Amino acid sequence: MAEPFTVRIQVRGYETDSQGHLNQSVYLQYAEHARWVQLQHGGIRQADLLAKGVGPVALETTIRYRRELRAGDEVDVSCAFVWTEGKTFRIEQSIHKTDGTLAAELTSAGGLMDLKERKLVADPREYFRALASDPRAFGL
Repeated sequence: MAEPFTVRIQVRGYETDSQGHLNQSVYLQYAEHARWVQLQHGGIRQADLLAKGVGPVALETTIRYRRELRAGDEVDVSCAFVWTEGKTFRIEQSIHKTDGTLAAELTSAGGLMDLKERKLVADPREYFRALASDPRAFGL
């Protein structure tokens, strides 16, 4: 597993619910944003994936909420790929306030879908290695 990649995000007021907490669905958006920024950081653009005929898919996500987030909070969203044998991989993510307080932990199972066949590719690592300018960004 590579060192987690981290993106800083400021919680915006319109992302909060009626109690003033970050809306639960926004945690997923923050996690998704961090994953796409990490892909770009490692040299993989969305256009590159499409040109290869594949796209990332989320198969399952678990969120463990630890502390509330409110408008104006700044958070660091981490992202680390954990490779397994076969068609799927895990992504471990955490959201920390800048003071170090853990706000949430997310674990996702994902894969790369062959967009023509509509099936997961046999070895997603192969695609990441081929497309990445820096495979180490993905623990490869």
